[in-house]
Amino acid sequence: MVRLNKYLAECGVCSRREADRLIQQGKVTVNGQRAVSGMQVCDQDVVEVNRRKIRPVSSKVVLAYYKPVGITCTEKDKYAEKTIVDAIKFPVRVTYAGRLDKDSDGLMILTNDGELIQRMMKGSNGHEKEYVVKVDKEITEDFLADMAKGVYLKELDQTTYPCKITRVGKYTFRLILTQGLNRQIKRMCETLGYKVKTLTRIRVMNIELGDLKSGEYRELDSRECLELYRLCGLSHTESF
Repeated sequence: MVRLNKYLAECGVCSRREADRLIQQGKVTVNGQRAVSGMQVCDQDVVEVNRRKIRPVSSKVVLAYYKPVGITCTEKDKYAEKTIVDAIKFPVRVTYAGRLDKDSDGLMILTNDGELIQRMMKGSNGHEKEYVVKVDKEITEDFLADMAKGVYLKELDQTTYPCKITRVGKYTFRLILTQGLNRQIKRMCETLGYKVKTLTRIRVMNIELGDLKSGEYRELDSRECLELYRLCGLSHTESF
């Protein structure tokens, strides 16, 4: 027996947090009855989400995807011109670990392993994500220093963690973050008087964007997968 939210995550439906939200919204049933938070299920139970029967995954898939500008990171949104589900036509249902804004592009990790998503999304794990950012005016040493030490975001009433930042051009810098606040980089830049023109994520933990072209995806090789799972505290036998 396992908790329902963990079961849905292990089946690749979504993260545990998202599973809790679906349960609270009444979109999950167990053996024909509306599910409740905290309940436990087993493989013999009939679990459905939005009237679609959920089954445990037979094999785990992890993809690296180059999200183009214009793709919305959501699975269902009637107002979105094109969602990530529309963009990825993979034979196995996968979902994403960490969002990118519609007007940003770059690397996303997609998988049917809900436990991996859970570990990657947990902020306290301090997993690195690297970006290349172009702003609207010349970068100064003061800007680099202020970004590196952390920026107080008034609208969130929170100061960002210290980060690694390197100038790569007159208007461009590389940034490595270990947290993922909503619109964090754009908010940091705006607070310091800069506006982000382009933002591309080039690395998530040990996975790099590499030679992927916009809109393309690839399956991670076994070496990449093993290292990714290791960084997330998951062993080989737990993963494959």
